[in-house]
Amino acid sequence: MSESLKLIRGEERAEAPASSKPRRAFIKSYGCQMNVYDSERMGDILAVEGYDLADSAEAADLVLLNTCHIRERASEKVFSELGRLRALKEARGAEGRDMLIGVAGCVAQAEGREIMRRQGAVDLVVGPQSYHRLPDLLRRARKARVADTDFPAEDKFAKLPGLSEARIRQRGVSAFVTVQEGCDKFCTFCVVPYTRGAEFSRPVARVVADVVQLARAGVREVTLLGQNVNAYHGEDERHRTCSLGTLIRRLAEIPGIARLRYTTSHPADMDDDLITAHRDVPALMSYLHLPLQSGSDRVLAAMNRKHRAAQYLQIVDKVRAARPEIALSSDFIVGFPGESEADFEATLAMIRSVGYAGAFSFKYSPRPGTPGAERQDQIDEAVKDERLSRLQALLEEQRQAFNAACIGRTLDVLIQKKGRHLGQIAGRTPYLQAVHLDAPEGLIGHIVPVEIVAAGPNSLSGRRINQGHAAGECPT
Repeated sequence: MSESLKLIRGEERAEAPASSKPRRAFIKSYGCQMNVYDSERMGDILAVEGYDLADSAEAADLVLLNTCHIRERASEKVFSELGRLRALKEARGAEGRDMLIGVAGCVAQAEGREIMRRQGAVDLVVGPQSYHRLPDLLRRARKARVADTDFPAEDKFAKLPGLSEARIRQRGVSAFVTVQEGCDKFCTFCVVPYTRGAEFSRPVARVVADVVQLARAGVREVTLLGQNVNAYHGEDERHRTCSLGTLIRRLAEIPGIARLRYTTSHPADMDDDLITAHRDVPALMSYLHLPLQSGSDRVLAAMNRKHRAAQYLQIVDKVRAARPEIALSSDFIVGFPGESEADFEATLAMIRSVGYAGAFSFKYSPRPGTPGAERQDQIDEAVKDERLSRLQALLEEQRQAFNAACIGRTLDVLIQKKGRHLGQIAGRTPYLQAVHLDAPEGLIGHIVPVEIVAAGPNSLSGRRINQGHAAGECPT
């Protein structure tokens, strides 16, 4: 048995009697898009096991929390939710009804032992690399508490059930596909290498097969996911190693797939082949999420980011030369240990230099087991708060300016769903902006030219124009 948590036994429990009622599962997903994808695939596994999906924990026989360890106070949020679920489970037990509680994802991977020790109501802990084992783990969890946070040697994707066309249609015309997992970069603030393991890329043929099936079920837009997605190095049918750019070119040939995206990328892996794909592949959307984290070379070195600020700017210049209309978003961390006011000002200067259409920004929070957490020069919380406020004000100013610059332009919008109001539909531009307009529901799944007439705080308003009108591009 490995050093990682494999099995914890509590009191043996009797097997629950079979019920004529269908079992129901509720999956609550925290954090990144990869967790959303993992939750969907866990739902697929549970469907094969006879579970219907419930809309709430109160309506479920099985509750799974698919957790994220990146954000601040991630563990505390999980334990708070588990406290609520414990009370629900006890009330259910008083009525003579069973309920299983499981914790999945990165918090489960990092803190499985602590979860089992602190919260006796938890029946099952499963790491993000082991959820393909859910059927067996659930059978065991009905007899004794069980946990699996190993890094199995087998390819979990090969063990997952086939995609159901009905379930694909339920999820809509946009879909996620994980193509790469894990990370070998070891940024000093990040737990991903410890919770997701080393970089692994799925074979090209398996990714293509997934996307073909999605397209046949009506999916028009696919987002390729990976902790470090542009480090993709999957093997093709001839046993050649393929880059992300090559994979994108293959996927763009699949009938029905009109849009491709990818996230999250690392500047060190932004190679010329991928940049050229932005130039040559119309289906690859003119939107790039390229995390910077800090504009200070001193902080970037302390973070072990493996690039300097000038190199990041060079990448931006090359991408914009290849695709002039491209919009950029990024990630930023303020208050990393040792960050001076001058370091922070360098970040603000980089933001002004690049100009972003959107961004995610956070205060640094120590993640247990990472080098950054062990540093003695932690930044005072009040300083972090003040810097984050200034940074977010600048980023929001840029985001709103980008949105305002789209007013009067015609953008191709993929219609994804009904809008909030009667007679309204909603979709997204190539730049991921949410758009609502008055038009028939029959346009869902279609890409239509839309004139942007107004920009609100979080979405754009548009009107459908004559189909013969050429859709223009939004300025960056």
